[in-house]
Amino acid sequence: MTVLVTGSRGRVGSLLVRTLHERGVPVRAGSAAPEKLTLPEGVPSVRLALDDPATFPAALDGVTSVFLYADPSHIDAFVAQAVTAGVEHVAVMSADAVLRPGADSDPIAAPHLAVERSLAASSLTHTSLNCGALASNAGSWAYTLKARGAVTHPYPDSFADPINERDIAECAYAVLTRPELRGRSYHLTGPASLSFREQAAVIAEATGREIPMERIAPEVWRANKPSFMPDDIADALLRLWAASTAPVPLSQDVEALTGRPPRPFADWAREHAARFAA
Repeated sequence: MTVLVTGSRGRVGSLLVRTLHERGVPVRAGSAAPEKLTLPEGVPSVRLALDDPATFPAALDGVTSVFLYADPSHIDAFVAQAVTAGVEHVAVMSADAVLRPGADSDPIAAPHLAVERSLAASSLTHTSLNCGALASNAGSWAYTLKARGAVTHPYPDSFADPINERDIAECAYAVLTRPELRGRSYHLTGPASLSFREQAAVIAEATGREIPMERIAPEVWRANKPSFMPDDIADALLRLWAASTAPVPLSQDVEALTGRPPRPFADWAREHAARFAA
């Protein structure tokens, strides 16, 4: 058994590579820039760019299972090559946006849905890990806090379900190594539904400093959104935040897969407290 991990420079991918290696599972780290990887000794790397089908055959050669980021760029070609290579199972890190109404037309959900549908139409066994909001999304607040002395948000009382990337990696490990868990969809959430204001308060407690949360107009946020964020994604986020006025539903799937409850947001806040230091 060899597991190919795509996106091994990412937070979840790098954690999963380490977890598989430490537990004795043969793993191959795939990345568009393998020379930039920092890997445990003995873990091989391979160039794998999901937007470059020419990299697929070598990366998939001899692989039995794949951890796949939901990149739709050339998903049909990737699936076809996986079938040709004899891959048996693909665990895809997808978004829980696919579970909401209107997923087909939602710019956040649609790319993930395209990946899941391509896998479902193939002969591959696939498992979907539909993840809620990543705890690390709060990391972007550190820059604003240092620049303005406050965290700004258009909907500070909007709710999310922040999940620790370590929990996602451990859920992926479970479905990749336990065949009885495969072929299903799992909704991965954190243990609590927290507003953005509440998340800022958790970080404040972890850092021992005040972290004010200031409301800004949605149009101001959109005008100053990260340069890498497409306009349609920004608009979809604003709609989602505006609608999330009550605690969001939580699932028990992390505990079902790992045998323990998901890590609280406070764990992430303590681990990254230095980023928010005065």
